[in-house]
Amino acid sequence: MLNLVYIIIGLVFLIMGGNWLLKSSVALSLRLQIPKIVVGMTVVSFATSAPELIVSIKAALEGSPDLALGNVVGSNIANLGLVLGVIVMLGSIDVRKSFYTTDWPILMLASLVFFGFIYFDGVIKFYEGVIMVALLIVYIVYLIKFQKTAVEDEAPEDDVPLPTFKMLLFLALGGLGLWGGSELLVSGATGLARFYNVSERVIGVTVVSVGTSIPELAASIIAVIKKEKAISLGNLIGSNIFNIFAVLGITALITPLNVVDNTLLSNDILWMLGFAIILLPLVFFPKGLRLGWRDGIVLLSGYIAFVYFTI
Repeated sequence: MLNLVYIIIGLVFLIMGGNWLLKSSVALSLRLQIPKIVVGMTVVSFATSAPELIVSIKAALEGSPDLALGNVVGSNIANLGLVLGVIVMLGSIDVRKSFYTTDWPILMLASLVFFGFIYFDGVIKFYEGVIMVALLIVYIVYLIKFQKTAVEDEAPEDDVPLPTFKMLLFLALGGLGLWGGSELLVSGATGLARFYNVSERVIGVTVVSVGTSIPELAASIIAVIKKEKAISLGNLIGSNIFNIFAVLGITALITPLNVVDNTLLSNDILWMLGFAIILLPLVFFPKGLRLGWRDGIVLLSGYIAFVYFTI
C-alpha cells in the first residue's frame, strides 16, 4: 500500500515539476529573446520530456535498467495507443502532409535504431547513446531550418514574461519536483514489483509509462472539451522520437542500459514497432490524411491488448 502511495505522490510531483520547469524555461527564453521556434523545438520539448528523462536516469543509476527502458517503451506505446486513441475517439484529427514526408519516417528510423542497438546484444552502450543524441540534434536542426511553418505553439498561455523572482522560483520548484517525484516513483515502482513478484519491466511499461503520459492525455482531453485543436499527431510522434533519442540517449551516456527481463525484447519493443507501423495505414484508410473514431477504437483496443498480454 505504501509503495502505491509513493507512486501516486511521485507522479503528482513529476507532473507539477515538469509544468513548473516548462513555465520557467519559456519565461527565460522570452527574456533572452530566443525565437519561439527554437523554444518550441528545444526548451519546451526537453521540459515536457523531463519526467521520463529523470525517471529513466534515476532507475538506471539505481540498478533498475528495465524500469528505465520499460518507461520509454511503455510511454511510446501509451502515446500512440492510449493518448492518440482517446483523442481521435473524442474528435477526428486532420493529418498534415508532413506526417508521411517527415514525421512518420523519422519515427520509424528512431524506433529501428533503438531496436537495432538493443535487440541483438541486450544493451545500449555509451557510443550508441552518443549516436542517439547526435541524431536528436540533427532532427531538431532540420525542424528549425526546414519546418518552421509546421511547428505549433501548443501552450500559448505559458508564453508570458515572468518576474525574475517567479522565474527562479518555478525553476527551483520544477527541479525539486522532478527530483523528489523520481525518487518516490522509482522507489514505489521497484517496491511494488518486489511485493507482487512481477518484473520491474512490467511496472515500467504499464504503471510508470502511463503516469508519465498523463500530462499529454489530460491536456489533449481539455483541448477537445474546449473545442480547441487537440494535440496533433505530429506532436505525439515528436514526443516519441524525443523519448528514444534524448531520454535513452542521455541515460546511456551516463550509464549503459542492460536488459534484465528479455520479454522487453521479445514482446514490448515489438508492440512499440507495431503501433508505429500501423499509423501509416490508419492515416490513409478509410479517409485520406484523417484519423477518426474508428481509428481510435483500433488504437485503444491495441493498447488494452498490449496491457492484457503484458500483465
